[in-house]
Amino acid sequence: MSLPLVEPDLELLKEGRVLIDVRAPVEFAHGALPGAVNLPLMDDRERHLVGIEYNEHGQGAAIALGERLVNGGLKASRVAAWQRLLEAHPDAIIYCFRGGLRSRTAQQWLADAGLTRPRIRGGWKAMRQALCARIDAAAEQPMLIVGGLTGCAKTPLILALENGLDLEGCARHKGSAFGRHPLPAPSQIDFEHAMGLRLLDLAGPLVLEDESRRIGAANIPLTFWEGMVQAPRIRIEMPLDWRLEQIRKDYIDDLWEVHRQQFGDWLGWALMRKQLATALGRLRKRLGQARLARLQRLQALAFREHERGNTSAHEAWLAPLLTEYYDPLYRHQLEKHPERHFLHVGDWDSCLEVAREWSAEARQEGRQAHQPA
Repeated sequence: MSLPLVEPDLELLKEGRVLIDVRAPVEFAHGALPGAVNLPLMDDRERHLVGIEYNEHGQGAAIALGERLVNGGLKASRVAAWQRLLEAHPDAIIYCFRGGLRSRTAQQWLADAGLTRPRIRGGWKAMRQALCARIDAAAEQPMLIVGGLTGCAKTPLILALENGLDLEGCARHKGSAFGRHPLPAPSQIDFEHAMGLRLLDLAGPLVLEDESRRIGAANIPLTFWEGMVQAPRIRIEMPLDWRLEQIRKDYIDDLWEVHRQQFGDWLGWALMRKQLATALGRLRKRLGQARLARLQRLQALAFREHERGNTSAHEAWLAPLLTEYYDPLYRHQLEKHPERHFLHVGDWDSCLEVAREWSAEARQEGRQAHQPA
């Protein structure tokens, strides 16, 4: 029978379709498509053996070995896993690396069991190429970069805009030594895919936070990064007490809530303390031993007060961390790039308004540019 195909259309991702990724777990961990569930045709060992057979004896021998390795009860269990997912998501679509043997085999086994589902033509590779092309195209869109000292709530400003692109959210990292997320960071490929998926809804001007090219474990794609470097900028300036409240929310309150939900009260508390203490320790070279020791003492005291319900005690170590480390570092970066011009420098509310005005003007210019002469 003829097994159905669908084209590698990014609308599938935009619609939030569930995808059945039949590649091996090691491939899935390296990078998957948004919305994918890994239900492999072969596990890592089986795939490895079939790969050796393919290299040594060709495709026919590799297929024959795969059929011997995945047979009987093992084959039935893998078909049953696909069937269970399709019961919950009847419109799910199958893919493998290139949309070839593995996804077609999965289709055939499902068809033999009475279920017909399409596979993506070109598979993971074709869809990834389309997502990367979307990122490259977005590098040509108008961009506005939002800068400011640590604690100026740049990310909340980005999220308040319908055309904001939160790169730190895609990277699952807040972009500083203290910005690690309790959950594992995405692979470089998964970061790019999350970025590309968000860009599917953003065809016009973009507003982004000022970032170094590397965010946590991820690198912003080069073409897009070059567009950010050339983009106009605005800068938020807020007083220290306002910034301290924001930092305490980000680094303490929100972090504790994520740890508590993921690991429970006891383990979550221990892991959060370890994460913050380790983050401070990583600044040893920049802070110097004496200043680091002082901040570590203040941090330890703050955790004792936190256990008594006083989360404000963290400001005792967060305030000097801002004024003695992060603020001088940011000002040094400004001095390194005196050529960069800021369209606006002001408080959070005024920067939000300027970002909205800039976005409206950029959209209007875009519409005029596309009108016939």
